[in-house]
Amino acid sequence: METGNLIGYQYIKSEGKAFKAIDPSSGSELPGDFYPASLADADAALTLAEKAFAVYRNTDSKTKAAFLRSIAEEIMAIGDELIERAMSESGLPQARLQGERGRTTGQLNLFADLVEEGSWVDAVIDNALPDRQPAARPDIRKMLIPVGPVVVFGASNFPLAFSVAGGDTASALAAGCPVVVKAHPAHPGTSALVAEAIKKAAQKHNLPEGVFSILYDDGFAIGEALVKHPKTKIVTFTGSYKGGMALLKLAQQREAPIPVFAEMGSINPVILLPDALENRYAQIAEQYAASITLGAGQFCTNPGVLIAMKSDGLNKFKNALNEAIGKIGSSTMLAHGICKNYSQLSEEVLTEEGVSAIGRGNLNNDKTNQAQPLIAEVSASSFLVNPKLREEVFGPYSLLVVADYEVQLQQVVDALHGQLTASIVADEADLKKYSSLIQSITGIAGRVMLNNVPTGVEVVHAMQHGGPFPATSDSRFTSVGTGAIKRFVRPVSWQNWSNDLLPDELKDGNPLNIWRLVDNNWNKN
Repeated sequence: METGNLIGYQYIKSEGKAFKAIDPSSGSELPGDFYPASLADADAALTLAEKAFAVYRNTDSKTKAAFLRSIAEEIMAIGDELIERAMSESGLPQARLQGERGRTTGQLNLFADLVEEGSWVDAVIDNALPDRQPAARPDIRKMLIPVGPVVVFGASNFPLAFSVAGGDTASALAAGCPVVVKAHPAHPGTSALVAEAIKKAAQKHNLPEGVFSILYDDGFAIGEALVKHPKTKIVTFTGSYKGGMALLKLAQQREAPIPVFAEMGSINPVILLPDALENRYAQIAEQYAASITLGAGQFCTNPGVLIAMKSDGLNKFKNALNEAIGKIGSSTMLAHGICKNYSQLSEEVLTEEGVSAIGRGNLNNDKTNQAQPLIAEVSASSFLVNPKLREEVFGPYSLLVVADYEVQLQQVVDALHGQLTASIVADEADLKKYSSLIQSITGIAGRVMLNNVPTGVEVVHAMQHGGPFPATSDSRFTSVGTGAIKRFVRPVSWQNWSNDLLPDELKDGNPLNIWRLVDNNWNKN
């Protein structure tokens, strides 16, 4: 495992003080010395990326697709070493990380298919109308083109799927943009193994040096330098509200501001309607106890608030949820700082007026950094006057908000900020009676669910993983699914150009055989 900063195809060991990864389950140091990158390293990586962009942006779709598939193959070729290192650095179980590796390789292959097919560029052609009166119309053709070097911040809670070769990197490379990754300091060894896989794949297809680089840092200096560097065109980030807003501020202060696509947290409200609770309270309790505690609650789609009205069905649900949570043990969190923050915030919530605990999981004292599941309860009236209760508590926690009547239920929903997801748990009678409430949730979330838990994000064309601020910095885009590619491109129109000078995607005869909107008709003619 190479532990130096990878700049293009060269490993560089900077002169700063080395740091080591920590096993969160034991607190012990793991093998490998990782050296924080210097400001010169950041400049070198982005200078190479800009040079690579001049070539890579024009690389044919078959080569880019083959590159993405090769990354997936190289990741699988690492074998058990990757899973074992990721387990040691994250505290996540083997099965979870094996599944995450499959998601990582799957989305690389999905973007390869997208690029190879080619219609994603949204080609539009309005042919010239020389005889139009009172003035002729020129020939105008439009498509999406890549923007330039992208800086990707690795996420802590997904060391594979949202990290070095995760969805941000896969979609940026698919778009034709070189990538510089700022590795997450909690899992540098995992990052190094995957970075080498990308390097091998790039060399295999003779791609320009600088199409990919990775830099390490156990602080904030390099991340700040990468965002402020004039050659950086786009930044992606998955993490806390505080971290995302800091990057947004840096990007806006540049001489030439750039977009930051930041996913910054969500409490993912779940509205539990009366008939559903009365008819299937036990099933719903088991389902949500599992969702709240999945992966120690360290999912951006963790159901952090449950909303319901007073009823006999709710009382039965509370008892069932308390029983289900009580059977679930604590889990190792990703890092000491994350666990400390969870413990502090979850206990602070219980000191707020009107809040009480209604269920706790079992605490395992044999391991370090353990997150004890907690379900709290508060009245809707107290929730509405206390903004702190609407903030994310990252971990196996959820707050049950109890309304006295239907109007108050709607008031609770209206008080929520932008969310990644919102869920309705309802039976047929509920769907008819609460139609206006159900309709309103599309205004606060990017993905709305009926009788499904929000945890588990499918990597498909139809997925929307993004929502109104502050869940994300731009709700028009997704970070999961093939729509993620749209973050790294911009539209350009070609007016009055001869056919031989146009990109292949816009040429007469459609040489790439892609879907195009020609004179207001979609076709492959």
